[in-house]
Amino acid sequence: MLKAVLTDIDGTITDSSRRINTGAIDTIRSLVDDSIEVVLASGNTSCFMDALCKMIGTNGTFIAENGGVFRVGFTGTPHVRGDQEVCRAALEVLQTHYRTLGRELVLYSPTYRYADLAFGRTVPVEEVKMLLKEYPVQVLDTGYAIHLQAPGVNKGTALIALAQEMKMVPSDFLAIGDSLNDIQVLTTAGIGATVANAHAEIKAAAQYVAEKEYGDGFVEVIKKYESYLRAEKRSTTI
Repeated sequence: MLKAVLTDIDGTITDSSRRINTGAIDTIRSLVDDSIEVVLASGNTSCFMDALCKMIGTNGTFIAENGGVFRVGFTGTPHVRGDQEVCRAALEVLQTHYRTLGRELVLYSPTYRYADLAFGRTVPVEEVKMLLKEYPVQVLDTGYAIHLQAPGVNKGTALIALAQEMKMVPSDFLAIGDSLNDIQVLTTAGIGATVANAHAEIKAAAQYVAEKEYGDGFVEVIKKYESYLRAEKRSTTI
């Protein structure tokens, strides 16, 4: 039996233009209405995730900043993991380097981030990794942004802590994602699944790869494992 669903946002419940798939929204709301917890997980900020939870219709539980922040429910206390100071030091190195070349990094919501730092994919990620090879930071390329994160922080480690607070274990979760930053959570959850547009390494790590892409693939995955999720509900009514 599975008790909950954890899903990535961009590329997983959206289309290629980052518009949320309406079928995915309907599917999530159906799960929530049947008392099946749905956790949204993303590299985005906490305030973005809070609004997204409200608009989509979940109970407010999310993982933000690629595992750097998580919260259980709308009234829960946000938990910050990692060390943003090491990320700031690394970012200064990058900014100094690129400014000497007449280039400026495009930062994404730095005021609203608590654990990581993110900027646009306007510079080569491999070059960024080379420039920061002596610094204690992870460089994550999500396909939508480049993130600097403290070592040991990811969506998988966040799931372990989140599950404990929810009085569950990671094996209770069906996790769905599409990018390299989703590998840890897919391999930590009870079942890890992905969509057809996913990165090759994600497909290799997943237990199920949908035939459909993006949000349609998400819906396909839920249908594939729906009996496992509904079994939990049936068992509580017997």
